[in-house]
Amino acid sequence: MSEPTLVLIRFAYLAILWIFVLAAISVIRSDMFGARVARETGRRDERRAAKASKARSKPSKARRGDPTQVVIVEGGNSGELVPLAGAPLLIGRGNDAAIRLDDDYVSTRHARIASSGDQWYVEDLGSTNGTYVGSSRITQPTAISLGTRIRIGKTILELRR
Repeated sequence: MSEPTLVLIRFAYLAILWIFVLAAISVIRSDMFGARVARETGRRDERRAAKASKARSKPSKARRGDPTQVVIVEGGNSGELVPLAGAPLLIGRGNDAAIRLDDDYVSTRHARIASSGDQWYVEDLGSTNGTYVGSSRITQPTAISLGTRIRIGKTILELRR
């Protein structure tokens, strides 16, 4: 092989190696700190949706038997109570999460608990390890009621009065 061809192959190899190193650093950074652009956009959309829903509907009085809080039954934050008054509740490892879980199997923005009328729903936000209601993995917003167990990573949550 000629000398210029060998030099060209060496540079191509170094370029591919650096692309791999930079991609690995990017993945580690986004896992540790979250994706800033997507998170900020999501926050703005959530605020707009919350303002619009407040403007449309009057705050309804909680009926007897309706859930009022989310309880962490098992996991690192066991025993923690989070009121449902601030719904929708974001669940994840990120700093903007209403229910912040320190669990290696939880994504930065893992799931969301929200209500629609009198019914409560849990929605997986495209997490890596999934969200489980009972023993089945959910792929779309799923209705939950009092006592339903929601598993996110090694943490189990439950709706209670």
